[in-house]
Amino acid sequence: MDYFPIFLAVAGRRIILSGGGDAAIAKLRLLFKTTAHITVFAKDPLPEILHWEKSGKLASVARKLETGDALCAALFYAANEDAQEDRRVAKLAHEAGALVNIVDNLQDSQFITPAIVDRDPVTVAIGTEGAAPVLARALKADLEHRLPAQIGVLARIAKSFRKNVNALPMGRARRSFWSEFYFNTGPRALDESGEAGIDSALSNLLATHLKKATPTGHVIFVGAGPGDPELLTLKACKALDRADVVLYDRLVGDPILELARREALLIDVGKTGFGASTPQQEINALLLKHSQNGQIVVRLKGGDATIFGRLDEEIDACEAAEIDWSIVPGITAASAAVAAIGQSLTRRQRNASVKFLTGHDMHGFHEQEWQALAQPNTVAAIYMGKKSARFIQGRLLMHGADPKTPISIVEYASRPHQRIIEACLDNLAETLRAQSVSGPALTLFGLPARKAALQIENHHAKVSA
Repeated sequence: MDYFPIFLAVAGRRIILSGGGDAAIAKLRLLFKTTAHITVFAKDPLPEILHWEKSGKLASVARKLETGDALCAALFYAANEDAQEDRRVAKLAHEAGALVNIVDNLQDSQFITPAIVDRDPVTVAIGTEGAAPVLARALKADLEHRLPAQIGVLARIAKSFRKNVNALPMGRARRSFWSEFYFNTGPRALDESGEAGIDSALSNLLATHLKKATPTGHVIFVGAGPGDPELLTLKACKALDRADVVLYDRLVGDPILELARREALLIDVGKTGFGASTPQQEINALLLKHSQNGQIVVRLKGGDATIFGRLDEEIDACEAAEIDWSIVPGITAASAAVAAIGQSLTRRQRNASVKFLTGHDMHGFHEQEWQALAQPNTVAAIYMGKKSARFIQGRLLMHGADPKTPISIVEYASRPHQRIIEACLDNLAETLRAQSVSGPALTLFGLPARKAALQIENHHAKVSA
């Protein structure tokens, strides 16, 4: 992010614009939405600017900007439609301490004017850092249709009532009040009684919420999916938006954490196989500590929380402390990995079942039903299989598995830097080492990538013929 979005206080402050042509007109129409004092410097301004001066919307000075004219200005716009003149006046404004925008000159501007959806005092600003203004306008048009005009009315009236709501406990109780007002009580009062009915609706709603018992805590176990934020479920997004506290695993990336509320407390409780980890007892204690304080706690786990996520231990801790909990399932890494190689986990006349295995648990490498796994056409999705690759390889070969059984390793499944590595059982460990697989990887035993699978099928067909 090269441009940090902010809302600058301009009420009663000076905004100066240099220029009197069409570019100036376009900026002024936007600036009139503010309560700033606007001054235009232009030797020959368009008649429209003179009309606005007569109506009191701005002050006009019929000459070019000179030294000292921009003193105490909050913002300055260079809109002369002349590159040389824009550079000259921008320099003067810089020296006077104003933030400068040069129309159609992104490189030399200190700020950008966004596309704005105005539901005063609700304002949506859309920026693309100057890269795609057409896209910004398209988003603005879409939001104009989506946001009803009454949102601004509700926000304006509610603004003066905010201090009364401080009687409610900070956090969840206040959010619950405002959510009910903006999306239920407020619109209904506006429809039934107009603006006159909103004050009494606010007072009655506050009285109702003050009578409510202290909010009880709740733990939501959320599957964060394999990494691509677009694979997060709608229910998971809603849970993140509600959360007061988010306890997240190391496999949960920043794009997903960005979906949590800005006020939410984010706590890294990551675990690393055979490495530094947050003890399970500490995670359980954090779940209880925050939920017992009446907070909504999201326990965010990579993939699907119900698959190799030690979910039962955390549920047991909640139930022992009589804390309510719920589960939001996610897309497991096996689904993303098999999609990446263009295959299916099951297929007629190949395999009617698929096994989900873990390469290791908290006691070390995990023993499996090796005899069954070694049978032809077996398909297995192996989680946490990097460090245990040689162990798995040895056990399967020992129990008669075909050394040329195809294997696909998908590193960072679904993410931008996803990588697919092809191997066979007899070179699995060596391939992982040679390819320097360091990120989260899922091993698909018995499944080659689609292109390789077609080559194998064609070969078998020719041999049979």
